[in-house]
Amino acid sequence: MAALAWLLIPLFAVVGAAIWGGWASRNRTTGDVAELAGYARFRDAMEKAGSGKGSAE
Repeated sequence: MAALAWLLIPLFAVVGAAIWGGWASRNRTTGDVAELAGYARFRDAMEKAGSGKGSAE
């Protein structure tokens, strides 16, 4: 029985590593669209805030 336990430990480690590897390499492009839109709004707000007063350039 002890030998079976020592064989199951690496098996569980391999299964856990495979699950983690699949999760870590998933496609994360869905949030990029919202972040890019937020960045564009931020840039627009900064341009409007900078154009109202004298520029330091």
